[in-house]
Amino acid sequence: MAALGLVLAGLVGGALWWWAVLGLALVPERTGLLEGILAAGGWGLGLLPVHVTPHRGPRRGAAAGRG
Repeated sequence: MAALGLVLAGLVGGALWWWAVLGLALVPERTGLLEGILAAGGWGLGLLPVHVTPHRGPRRGAAAGRG
């Protein structure tokens, strides 16, 4: 039941984001502050997982020999 709620919340959030992005792209003179915030926030959250994951590549420098 909780998984269904999460999926539904994700779908609603995605639909709101697309509504804001399409509004900004197709009719920029009629969009407001809310649409801009929604579009920019969704775009920023889309990039977040890429930038917050730790790098698992080979270590270099003085710390490479430890642990």
